[in-house]
Amino acid sequence: MYTIKLFLFIVPLVISSRIDQDYSPLDSVSPQPKSRFAMLDDVKILANGLLQLGHGLKDFVHKTKGQINDIFEKLNIFDQSFYDLSLQTNEIKEEEKNLRKTTSKLQVKNEEVKNMSLELNSKLENVLEEKILLQQKVRYLEEQLTNLIKNQPEIQEHPEVTSLKTFVEQQDNSIKDLLQTVEEQYKQLNQQHSQIKEIENQLRRTGIQESTENSLPAKPRAPRTTPSLHFNETKNVEYDDIPADCTTIYNKGEHTSGIYSIRPSDSQVFNVYCDVKSGSSWTLIQHRIDGSQNFNETWENYKYGFGRLDGEFWLGLEKIYSIVKQSNYILRIELEDWKNTKHYIEYSFHLGNHETNYKLHLVEITGNVPNALPENKDLEFSTWDHKAKGHFNCPESYSGGWWWHDVCEENNLNGKYNKPRAKTKPEKRRGICWKSQNGRLYSIKSTKMLIHPTDSESSE
Repeated sequence: MYTIKLFLFIVPLVISSRIDQDYSPLDSVSPQPKSRFAMLDDVKILANGLLQLGHGLKDFVHKTKGQINDIFEKLNIFDQSFYDLSLQTNEIKEEEKNLRKTTSKLQVKNEEVKNMSLELNSKLENVLEEKILLQQKVRYLEEQLTNLIKNQPEIQEHPEVTSLKTFVEQQDNSIKDLLQTVEEQYKQLNQQHSQIKEIENQLRRTGIQESTENSLPAKPRAPRTTPSLHFNETKNVEYDDIPADCTTIYNKGEHTSGIYSIRPSDSQVFNVYCDVKSGSSWTLIQHRIDGSQNFNETWENYKYGFGRLDGEFWLGLEKIYSIVKQSNYILRIELEDWKNTKHYIEYSFHLGNHETNYKLHLVEITGNVPNALPENKDLEFSTWDHKAKGHFNCPESYSGGWWWHDVCEENNLNGKYNKPRAKTKPEKRRGICWKSQNGRLYSIKSTKMLIHPTDSESSE
């Protein structure tokens, strides 16, 4: 631009100088014709240069207009994108506000349910104590009445004794009705508690996704944990009709897969999923189908359980131990790969308590997939925050709690859930895998871990 301005400034000076020469004083010598022709040639050259300059300026103006139009189009696109982003942000804020309100309501409702449960348990204990006292009084009165009849057989029964017996019978019937009412309310509380836990899981997953989207890449750290789910546990109150495991439920006539309440010996009541297979019922202790549940949990959550019984879950080491300590059990592992091919393997096993880090000892029985778990060895359970002796590097570098031995990547059914597109080697080693002893690695889509007493036949 500076060159063009300079050129436009020089051109008038040149033209004016030429004109001044043409109109010089009369006494000056007239230029020769040859010089005048040379001046005309200079003017032509100058005019041609100005013409080329005009064409250049015209092209430059056209290009500048095109660039300005492109800039305006990009600005319009940016404005539209910014407007759309503002709308989405407002929607997200509104949803977050609604979720916070729902969470507050659920927390209040959860507290009310807990208080109601405590009151019901207290009332039930009082009723049971009153029942025991009344039974003792009835026995005492029956003994006196029997002695009285033996000593005086001809004397009719005293009216007070008759009224007392009637009163005791009425009280006994009232207690039975009250127990039935308490049991119905307890079932309703369990259903409400399950619904609350389900909504809490959804809220927790939503919070995890938001925090992931808003966070920047950082150094590896401990995973975000979720509150452990105790599957509607209650105090250790004696329930005469609650079975000890799924096999007992099946033997009582319940032949449908679903969620049931059990109470193993010397344990409290909790819910399990009973999986019915070919004339028998298995207790499901682990289930993975779609990766919706994070299995990289803490030792506390692996001890007491997490997830949903009708979806992905881990029953809990303490609950598993309370079941298997009653008798000898079989461990069955069912695997389904991404080609929908199903495999299974069964072990006889022994599980230790929390003092041994739930030490597992396996012996293979049968199956249609090569074994991957070490046999006749003591496998100790570890998580990223609770490392068994001699296994300091496994849980922190490989996600999910598991019974580890010498090599972390042999198999891990509680590992990170990977889709088939994950091809990189480190990601593949962290996924659900089953590496047999012959070296073959199975990529698993869904898993089940089930237990069953050894005195019943297994099911393929």
